[in-house]
Amino acid sequence: MMITLKKWKPSNLLLNMTMDGTRGILMADIVLVGISRTSKTPLSQYLAHKRLKVANVPLVPEVDPPEELYKVDPAKCYGLVISPEKLNSIRKERLIALGLSDDANYAKINRIHEEIAHFEKVVSRIGCEVIDVTNRAVEETANLILSKRK
Repeated sequence: MMITLKKWKPSNLLLNMTMDGTRGILMADIVLVGISRTSKTPLSQYLAHKRLKVANVPLVPEVDPPEELYKVDPAKCYGLVISPEKLNSIRKERLIALGLSDDANYAKINRIHEEIAHFEKVVSRIGCEVIDVTNRAVEETANLILSKRK
């Protein structure tokens, strides 16, 4: 699992932190949590351009989240969720774009429900706000988060 900490620098570079540096989660201004294909990375990049340090924490049921995630102030943590049907469609398209079969476990609706259930368990433990990104552009989600930080 990779934890990514991104902050806009004058050099226009984004910094990444791997699991070896999970303390980056605690240093972040905003922590985004979600399963694959919920716009965590583009949202992280967008917010980094606003000069914010953003930790991007992907969730999968087979891997426990880092303990630091549960020490984060819930007010700066946002869970990103998407409808299972929309995610199923996005994941199938992603597999096809990679030249793979769209019937991989990654895109199966049962697997998606399992991942969302795991996500709900994690964000419930954190106590953070959950944002439905199903029909939201990255900029809309970013503006929602920025308005809540004020």
